[in-house]
Amino acid sequence: MSKTVTKQGESSTEIVKIVSHNPLIVIPARMASVRLPGKPLADICGLPMIVQVVRRAEEAKCGRIIVAAAEQEIVDAVTNHGGEAILTDPNHPSGSDRVWEAVRKADPDAQHDVIVNVQGDLPTLAPGDIKASLEPLDAAPDLALATLAAEIKRAEERDNPNVVKAVCAFEGDQRWSRALYFTRATAPYGDGPLYHHIGLYAYRRDALERFVSIAPSALERREKLEQLRALEAGMNIGVRLVSSVPLGVDTPEDLDRARKALGG
Repeated sequence: MSKTVTKQGESSTEIVKIVSHNPLIVIPARMASVRLPGKPLADICGLPMIVQVVRRAEEAKCGRIIVAAAEQEIVDAVTNHGGEAILTDPNHPSGSDRVWEAVRKADPDAQHDVIVNVQGDLPTLAPGDIKASLEPLDAAPDLALATLAAEIKRAEERDNPNVVKAVCAFEGDQRWSRALYFTRATAPYGDGPLYHHIGLYAYRRDALERFVSIAPSALERREKLEQLRALEAGMNIGVRLVSSVPLGVDTPEDLDRARKALGG
């Protein structure tokens, strides 16, 4: 089942037309963090950070939302604020594995055909960018998954290995393109824009099931980028261009910035 929705001004990116599937938004979260222990429950403007992320997903109005939690305290925080959460194995090797366990538990009859993996440390994510991630899947049936990127504006980010680059080409007013590669290096070579990858993924359900069944690949291990596993397995990835990168909260300094950005 699909529908057409026309909206304006809901994102850092203007959304003109969205053809929706029946997406399930899954937000993986775990308490273990080297630089910011317990960060899903860190207070941001009176709400735990994980609940702030749920609120951004709710504002996107894309469909059902569940938190895939590694610990009971995360489940409790979400449900106490009216959200839905599922307890998952705390020992999953990646967020994608955690998401897939939650999908199987929450939707055993496969009613949802697209799974949107929203990172649990993006409390300032523009809701419209969640919608934007669905657009490439609507445009190209051969895509297994889609993700987001924004043009790098700060010179120091071009050579920063912590800023992952999506290697793809956008021409004119093109809104999405196919991913050729993802890298921590400065790429592609030569004059022209570079694109900062944003770690939000919209998977076709069968593609996510396949992805988590594949062992980590050689380039994935080398670059420490999970999405390279999909490319090495021949899975096509669409990249939707958006206008800004959401703040990822990894340190106490990031947490302070998130509080200021959300009015705290």
